[in-house]
Amino acid sequence: MTRQPASRPGAGSRRPRPVAPWVRTRLRTAPGTAAAFGVLVLLTAFLAAAFPRAVDAYENRGLRHTVTDAPTTRSVLEVTTPGPGLTGSEEAREASLRSGALAEAYEKVLDALGGPLRAVPGESSYGVQTGVPLPALDTWLPRPDAVPPHMTLVAQNGLAEHSAVTDGRLPRAGGDVTSRTTEVEAAVTTRTAKTLGIETGSVIHVGGANGPALTVRVTGIVEPRSPQGSYWSFNEVLGAPGLGATPGSPPSVYWRAALLLAPDAAPALLGTLGAPQPYWRVAPETARLTAQDVPELTERLAALEDGPGLIRLKDTIDENADVTTDLDGVLGDFEAMRSAISPVVAVAAFGIGSVAVVVVAMAGGLFAARRRAELALLRSRGGSLAGIGGRLLAETAVVAVPAAALGLALAVLAVDDARTGYAVAAAAAVAAVACAALPVRAVVGHRVPLAHGGRDDLTLARPGRRRTVAELTLLVLAVGAVTALRRRGTSDAGDHLTSAAPVLVALIAALVLVRLYPLPLRWAARPAARLRGAVGYLSLARAGRSSAVGALPLLALLLALATAGFGGSVLAGVDDARARAALLATGADARVSGEGDSVALPPGAERAVRAVPGVRSVTAVQIEHALTLPAAGRQADAPAVSLVAADPDAYASLARGLDLGEFPAAALRPGADPQVLRAVASPGVAAWLGSGRHRIDAVAGTFTVEIAAVRERTPAVASKEFLVVDGSRLESRAPSALLVTGGQVDGEALRAAARELGGDLTVRLRAEARAGFTDSPLQAGAERIYTAAIGAGAGYAVLALMLSLLQSAPERTTLLARLRTMGLTTRQGRTLLGLEALPPALLAAAGGALVGWATIGLLAPGVDLVRLALAAAPGVAPVDDVSLRADAWSLALPATAVVLLAAAVAGVQAWWAGRRGSVKELRAGDMR
Repeated sequence: MTRQPASRPGAGSRRPRPVAPWVRTRLRTAPGTAAAFGVLVLLTAFLAAAFPRAVDAYENRGLRHTVTDAPTTRSVLEVTTPGPGLTGSEEAREASLRSGALAEAYEKVLDALGGPLRAVPGESSYGVQTGVPLPALDTWLPRPDAVPPHMTLVAQNGLAEHSAVTDGRLPRAGGDVTSRTTEVEAAVTTRTAKTLGIETGSVIHVGGANGPALTVRVTGIVEPRSPQGSYWSFNEVLGAPGLGATPGSPPSVYWRAALLLAPDAAPALLGTLGAPQPYWRVAPETARLTAQDVPELTERLAALEDGPGLIRLKDTIDENADVTTDLDGVLGDFEAMRSAISPVVAVAAFGIGSVAVVVVAMAGGLFAARRRAELALLRSRGGSLAGIGGRLLAETAVVAVPAAALGLALAVLAVDDARTGYAVAAAAAVAAVACAALPVRAVVGHRVPLAHGGRDDLTLARPGRRRTVAELTLLVLAVGAVTALRRRGTSDAGDHLTSAAPVLVALIAALVLVRLYPLPLRWAARPAARLRGAVGYLSLARAGRSSAVGALPLLALLLALATAGFGGSVLAGVDDARARAALLATGADARVSGEGDSVALPPGAERAVRAVPGVRSVTAVQIEHALTLPAAGRQADAPAVSLVAADPDAYASLARGLDLGEFPAAALRPGADPQVLRAVASPGVAAWLGSGRHRIDAVAGTFTVEIAAVRERTPAVASKEFLVVDGSRLESRAPSALLVTGGQVDGEALRAAARELGGDLTVRLRAEARAGFTDSPLQAGAERIYTAAIGAGAGYAVLALMLSLLQSAPERTTLLARLRTMGLTTRQGRTLLGLEALPPALLAAAGGALVGWATIGLLAPGVDLVRLALAAAPGVAPVDDVSLRADAWSLALPATAVVLLAAAVAGVQAWWAGRRGSVKELRAGDMR
């Protein structure tokens, strides 16, 4: 049978579809490689997308916490008017204070807010109160210093919704209350009733002796439902009475309290001298507030306080309306904290982001190296760079794009309350880098057809002119950027040069080390050649020319180690700052003191505290604040000084053990003149008193003192100005505080002992003070991100090391097989691979530690550790002696781990190669 020749397709016919498409064939050929690449892209996309969302989330929580935690007197926006003037009719004046008119004005206030400034209906309020408290004329009310209580009459809306009646009933406005009404009903809170002795049915007469009096009948006692809410806490006397003082010397103390009237009883205040004042208080809603709303919110507040918003309120409510709030100050505090934290977090973002890009590029390089022969064959048979690059791009995109999309979805599910735009952009950037890594590396490496079997090491593959020029250009740019950063400082936030400092320093180190790395190894190989055995010489010679030591692996390791070292140093510095602040706040591991550290302790207090489990030592001190120093004819005011009186030996031992102003005990013991007390003083006190002897008048007695030592700090007081003397030589010896040391002080037992002693004793533990500095979500979120960044950096460092070793694994396996045929033992083979991997690992470890140390020195002036560590506790003692410095463990541990990991990988590789026969590795015609 004669076979007919196949006819050629016509010009209009379609080309037959290939039986095995390229992408499907490649994925079926190497499914493990594709899966590993997909996992790498998925994890990288997840981290890249989760980072901006995590920053948004903790900033949003931090803003809400800052606004919610601020005192209501700062966060609430209050609109007030002077009250009805005397020019209008009496009916109009009374109508302006009734609940209907106030509610209508309240709606206008809410309409004037707009934007992100919204009100919480349950905590916002409006009403009328007396601007001038009225004295209560009844003699049965308590009168400290013979001054009658001063009552603020408040007619506020929503009393029934915000309180629970414990006795009697709520007040009512019977009939039509006018300015001529002389008797009204009121309620008081339980704390007011208990303190002032008020009961249901009590009658209180308020008003001046020379003015009209108003009779107030108490119809009920109420308990606030939410005492800490804005409704009750904005006016400090609304929920509980307080003490006030009259001007003059000496001042007289009196009680201040509030009487809660019915809302429609406000017109009765016009008949008093209390200057009734309408008000509308808006509690800001924080549930939907985000950090991105801060600029607009600040503008809205500025417009309401002194701008178009205030003009509209004047037009709609009253021409004399005034808006007061410190919410803009609260937002300023948040912005200041965020500005201190953001640059530190950005350093982690730049460092880990750069490491991730380098590792993904290394993965593409590994795939390109493994398929070098395949791509070289395609090029030799006429394959174009565009065709090869397009096929490789399609091949990687099929894996990278779905993996990046899945990583984005996981990040969105894992982190809520955040924007999605930046996360999408970050995941898209990861997908783009992942898709381009293999095609770019392949196209660059196969610009011209390559000869099969060429060596790829630093001996023959010498850098060309273009690479030299590119490296010099990058080196000059990086050095210039670092120099500019060093000259201008780190306070300029106009660009991201500060945050990119680790990347720039690591780039400089990587370029320099890659160029200089082979030289010392080649010099060391020469004397090693004269030693017995070939293992040492072979390891040094191969390490000096191995292609595994390239710029990308070294850059990845340097970046990861530098970021881990910097992050560990920041976290260690934050912990040191908080530990220092806690020590300054307590003065020891625990502190038992009387009220204000000035009231004498009960007898037997020191003995009772010593018996508490975990207590090692107890130092009794007598503290006197606001000590007056002799003026000595100076015009300036003397500094506020704290006097500390203690036993010289015990107090000197305490200061030495705490490393807080250590001084010799002899500095407090009597000198040549036993009538003169020798003292340890702060620099400010020493400068004020100067040399010589000075007479001090204190509550503890009058004495003459001379300065024997000067120290910056002392354990007993947190103030920076102090004077420490021997307490046994004072006229009036009365210890007021106990400084307790001990590794495991039982706080519950210590508080129980203080309660048994009686008196109003305060117990403060150093551990509790330390834990109180981490309440801010902004700080806690930044620390969690940095901890995660350190972990991610360590993971990428391990991956970079593995990729660099995997790239040279086939060539090393072949080498071992060849040397084994020449008599190399299995133990010598393992030693060879271990010694060969050791110099690159040492180079990366030393370089990473050096880059981390340089980065810390470069960025230390711009890192505000005090604000980063203590912004959640603004009332703590100032800690100005804490700065960012290199933490030895943060630099040494990751570097040591890299060396150990490299040795372990080399050992595993040698063990695996030893299990395989030499025949499988040495095939005829193989040029590896």
